[in-house]
Amino acid sequence: MSTRDDVEEFAALLRQLKDRTDRSYGSLARRLNMNTSTLHRYCAGEAVPQDFAPVERLAAFCRATPQERLELHRLWLSAVAARQRGRTAGSAEGKAETEVKSAAEAAIPAAETAIPAPDAHRDGVEDGGGDAHRDGDGDGDGALAEDSTSADGASAPPPTPRPWYRRRRVLASTAVACALLATLGIASALSDDRSSEAGADRSTGPRTTAPNAPHRSPEPSSAGSAAPPPGSVSPGSRRKTPAFSSPADTSAPSAKSPVTGSPLTWSADSQVWAMGCGHDYVIDKPPAQVPPPPSQQDAGVWSATQGAVHGRQTMVRISVQGRSSTAVVLEALRVRVVSRGEPAAGNAYAMDQGCGGELTPRRFTVNLDVDRPVARPEDGADSRRTLPAVHFPYRVSAQDPEALLVDASTQAYDARWYLELDWSCQGRTGTLRIDDHGRPFRTTGIEGMPRYWYGSDEAGERAWVPYGG
Repeated sequence: MSTRDDVEEFAALLRQLKDRTDRSYGSLARRLNMNTSTLHRYCAGEAVPQDFAPVERLAAFCRATPQERLELHRLWLSAVAARQRGRTAGSAEGKAETEVKSAAEAAIPAAETAIPAPDAHRDGVEDGGGDAHRDGDGDGDGALAEDSTSADGASAPPPTPRPWYRRRRVLASTAVACALLATLGIASALSDDRSSEAGADRSTGPRTTAPNAPHRSPEPSSAGSAAPPPGSVSPGSRRKTPAFSSPADTSAPSAKSPVTGSPLTWSADSQVWAMGCGHDYVIDKPPAQVPPPPSQQDAGVWSATQGAVHGRQTMVRISVQGRSSTAVVLEALRVRVVSRGEPAAGNAYAMDQGCGGELTPRRFTVNLDVDRPVARPEDGADSRRTLPAVHFPYRVSAQDPEALLVDASTQAYDARWYLELDWSCQGRTGTLRIDDHGRPFRTTGIEGMPRYWYGSDEAGERAWVPYGG
């Protein structure tokens, strides 16, 4: 398949995915954190991305199936290889033509120097001898005497030299140039064969960036010579480079071992109250032994010292960020229930004192009472408009973090649970476990349980008093 066909097939699949979103190039580019003109050139087949990350983001945003993603990766590899093949062939041809032309130009003066031009005396002797032989007026001495007499008397003009040596000079130069052309052609063919064999030996295994990109540390030579400084290329290394080599990953740090570990950092805060003031804790203590309610920022220490369990609802705010500028796609959020039992024993203590508000943040709600709880995106609202829910996938990096709010609730169980966050980055995939510092989150129902709030008792003193009392 030609270079143009490979690139056009890749661009056609990009356009098909783009059309699926019903977005303009500008709108889609903003969602993918790309330049609008760059995205248009990719879809038009005018350029091929040297890194698979932007293509992966496009596939994730357009909800491409696993089969489509595999096909997209295959077509991207073919398009990159085709582009590199065209560039390598063009540069090699131009270099060969330049060397041949220089060699031919240098060969002509050399040929002219190697064949000296005959002097006038030699021309005169040969011409004179020829005339004497044709006229039959005696031997060569007589011819020379006759020529001398003619020259002294100025009775005849000097004979014109014949251009036989010029023809010989042109023929010799042409022969030298043809020999040089044949030699250079054979050397170029042998060099290309060796280069292709070396590229085939070294290009093994799947890649997520441009094939054979120079992101690995250079191997030391057998002679023990020092490696060239970064950015320099010696003639020997240029000949050994595979035909599909690409400078796409020169900005990435070279690694002697495969990249491992998660590309994400995260934190989770489970002490989040509804509208900043409303929350219930279940504590197995009488009201007289429970201290006054804390503010939200001190809730973690207060609940830990009291052995409190989230009552009815647990809200978890998750902050996710990439470790570098490379984009990481958050694919899905799943809920894992470790155990469910009877609601915990104790009393329910409400942190709110009649607070309220008109803001409901957009969030993911989880019903822990069903057999297979899932995280469902829910709209938020304020006093003027609805805040639409945001659906997976998300895109994060070191410069572009994301905050997710999960609202899990139960009425009938004492549930222990945690979250799993699926991610993908440059062909790698993984799953993060999000929990409460290594322990599952815990939420218990409070239905039928004594419930208290902090107010004034009958004596007018501040204390925990029953609801409705």
